[in-house]
Amino acid sequence: MSRVAIVTGGGSGIGAAICKALGARGDTVVVADIDGAAAQRTADEVRGTALKVDVRDGVAVQALVDDTVREHGRLDLMFNNAGIGVGGDATELTTAHWDRIIDINLRGVTNGVAAAYPVMAKQRSGHIINTASIAGLLAPPYLAPYVAVKHAVVGLSLSLRGEAKVYGVKVTAVCPGWTDTAILDSTGPDDLPKTSMSEREGGVREAAEKMGKLYSPEALAQDVLEAIAKNKALLVTPGKFRAMWRMSRVSPTAFAALTAVLARREQRKLLNP
Repeated sequence: MSRVAIVTGGGSGIGAAICKALGARGDTVVVADIDGAAAQRTADEVRGTALKVDVRDGVAVQALVDDTVREHGRLDLMFNNAGIGVGGDATELTTAHWDRIIDINLRGVTNGVAAAYPVMAKQRSGHIINTASIAGLLAPPYLAPYVAVKHAVVGLSLSLRGEAKVYGVKVTAVCPGWTDTAILDSTGPDDLPKTSMSEREGGVREAAEKMGKLYSPEALAQDVLEAIAKNKALLVTPGKFRAMWRMSRVSPTAFAALTAVLARREQRKLLNP
């Protein structure tokens, strides 16, 4: 049976890959993105609907959900996926950096939950999928804002999952490792000061590639659909990142110390190229 899905941040990267995977199996897809043109390109590929939406705007997200339910009669899948990357030495980060990533990566999720969850609870069905990150389970240095919001998304998802079951609603947090998307090339929001890390050529992508081949968004999208089918609480993928997560659970302090040493080594290279 065709499902009705909303995907925020569906114009590119992981969101676009999820839209295409949903479309390939015949689902009805509503592609939401702050970049309206990008949303339309994805929607054209999946024969879906494109809407320009800023997930920071709770009223706009509520309208997105209400309009979808009015048009299709229900909402089966809500992907709270929109996000940005902000990192660097914390001495270089301003309150504006923190505000921006909290507003998009966390408030964007809470706005999606606040709009979709009551609908799903009323219809006694539905699945909320929140895009977190392996950084929501580990705590690599020099990514403090990103780590903070992704940990919050994981905690929110697990807490909501515990109470949503009574309504027949499911919740999954997606925690991928390094995935080959444009976020790895981002230097952060254009209107905010750059950090020494973001200004370095190669930046985050170079550091990610040192850990091996990057995961493809298409492979991740298939993992996400499988996790939904199995009603997983957490999707941690690919395998090498599951192994890292398990190691961290055995000895969190030792693992954090190791990642700190490795991160400081990379930071020295940034400051002394």
